[in-house]
Amino acid sequence: MNFLEITLDLLGGFGLTCLLFVLTLLFAIPLGLVLSFCSMSKYKAVKTGSRVYIWIIRGIPLMLLICMIYYLPGLLGKGASFNIFDTIDRYFTSVEGASELLYHGRFCAVLIAFVINYSCYFSEIFRGGIESIPQGQYEAGQVLGLTQGEIFRKIVLKQVIKRILPPMSNEIITLVKDTALANVIAIPEIIRRAKDMAATEALTWPLFYTAVFYLLFVGLVTVLLGYAEKRLSYFKA
Repeated sequence: MNFLEITLDLLGGFGLTCLLFVLTLLFAIPLGLVLSFCSMSKYKAVKTGSRVYIWIIRGIPLMLLICMIYYLPGLLGKGASFNIFDTIDRYFTSVEGASELLYHGRFCAVLIAFVINYSCYFSEIFRGGIESIPQGQYEAGQVLGLTQGEIFRKIVLKQVIKRILPPMSNEIITLVKDTALANVIAIPEIIRRAKDMAATEALTWPLFYTAVFYLLFVGLVTVLLGYAEKRLSYFKA
């Protein structure tokens, strides 16, 4: 394999990496917001239950969580893997590409693990940002006759976004690199493809070449997040 062929093959795996990254953010951010509200609930059972759940998920390594979600349902049932989505896969074989990406049991298992894991981390960031807003802000909104929902949307939310953006940026960049853990159950993302080249073609340099893809992706994410921080700079005192 020449350099161009290897690059194109790795790009195919990197597309799967990007898909996992985007879908994780798409589902984990709203779920994390819901969890943050639950962890601040005035109902003790909801508050305690959500905080225990977050503590458990944050305490389990992501690699182990992926293996648990992929293997445990099958081990508890008849199969040996997370094959419910493989069953769905058989009904979508007419959709080109869908079988390998969206309807493959392994990919869905990894996506579920990432969403569960990162929603818990995001929830703690959201909770810290919301609780950092002084009580006087809420009282000022009440004096103006705003409802609780209006106070949150018009006064609190933008300040929270400004405060949580730096820690969220760190988690998002970590997510870019954590996508490599998908290869633990043979997801054909970029690291897995490079390892396959090492096994079949006796080429080790593509494994190190993958760092270029991650560096470019992290650089792009960093620029976008930096631009977002500048757009919110009017909140500075």
